[in-house]
Amino acid sequence: MENKQENEELNIPDVLPLLPVRDVVVYPYMILPLFVGREISINAVDSALSKDRLIFLATQKDVSEEDPSPDMIYGVGTVAMIMRMLKLPDGRVKILVQGLTKGRITEYMEQKPFYSVRIERIVEPLLPENTLETEASCVPSRSSWRRLFHWVRWYLPKSW
Repeated sequence: MENKQENEELNIPDVLPLLPVRDVVVYPYMILPLFVGREISINAVDSALSKDRLIFLATQKDVSEEDPSPDMIYGVGTVAMIMRMLKLPDGRVKILVQGLTKGRITEYMEQKPFYSVRIERIVEPLLPENTLETEASCVPSRSSWRRLFHWVRWYLPKSW
């Protein structure tokens, strides 16, 4: 129930700047620093900071590609909030982002001066709460696992 309320409070625009990331997949609730060096990516960060601080992070398919085209970027990514930004002396930017929710790119709106994408949110199904019946059905398997671990302990070498 609490997760549903959090999602309703999150007001995410349909169109966001896109930051293609390399060697990392960002998930909702993750907090991580990213170093941004490409001009198109720095423009996307600047655009996000000038508005609502929201940016769409999607992983590149080929990490060696300096200028990825839309078909070289995965279509599913994460809407993230830029929490902090630091301009480095070498021209790069270091940002601290927090993933908010999953999304899917439905359309590339602009490609210059940065990628701007239309997204749709991916809503995760809520897990049902455990009922008395569910708990009762788990009892036999828990009992079997306990017996198995008890016997395995006797047969393992002492060095384990």
